[in-house]
Amino acid sequence: MPRTLIRWFAVALLALAPPLAAAQSLPVRVAVSGNVAKVDIGPPGAQIADMTLTFDGASGLTPANLGVSAELVSPTNPGLLARLGDTLTSLDASFPLLITVEPPAGGLSLQRVVNVEVHTHALPYVYGSSYRLFKASLNEGFRDITTQVAQGSVRARGTTGGFSQFLVLADVRHTGAVVAEKLDRLESRIAMLPDAEASPLEAHRAAAEQAVAEKRYDDALAHLDQLAARVSARAGTAIPQVWTAGGGSQNHAGELLAGVGTAKFSIAYLRNFGH
Repeated sequence: MPRTLIRWFAVALLALAPPLAAAQSLPVRVAVSGNVAKVDIGPPGAQIADMTLTFDGASGLTPANLGVSAELVSPTNPGLLARLGDTLTSLDASFPLLITVEPPAGGLSLQRVVNVEVHTHALPYVYGSSYRLFKASLNEGFRDITTQVAQGSVRARGTTGGFSQFLVLADVRHTGAVVAEKLDRLESRIAMLPDAEASPLEAHRAAAEQAVAEKRYDDALAHLDQLAARVSARAGTAIPQVWTAGGGSQNHAGELLAGVGTAKFSIAYLRNFGH
């Protein structure tokens, strides 16, 4: 089916959905091949979106063990708005899709990061797009995990060291504030490690933060690359790198690498497009 027709069906389906106070569940179809899971969302022949999950490494990766569901949500739902926080980040009424990946306990484990792509024809792509991929744990606040926004129509990509809920949002916040938030979050994650591991990582993070303040954006990216390289070298030995469904593990390496990836995206965006 031509892309324009697929997009027309997706937009029409979203437009026909009533503005519900409660969420409207959508059918999902999950296929797994090796370390890649593909999720089609919406009725066959008129799907609204697809999600691709590419794992660095996984054990027990099956459709059932992923625990994927999807729903259309009201952009004005008070509970959802509270989870977005007091920002200018907004859920586009053209794509009010909430995807949940909540693996049942004991089934799935992953190593380091999962690369996530949410692709839809319901949103138009423009160069320098403000669409972003956001993630949240159940009932908690959403945060930007974007590493790339590509065309076709919109492909929002990010990385994560765990799961569970995802939204594509139009984020028109000040890019400098977004960078600061991501570097602060990275600092908090580094602080969870023993001092011997945390100190060299924090030195790179602080150097990147200083470089951003001085508008030396390429230097900032280089420092974050050094941080990621050290995490990768220490992962699985000095830095835990496994996430297990149901809890009981801490994937610090995955969350650090994901944090570096999304911070680099926003710093590059700041360099290329300004605030």
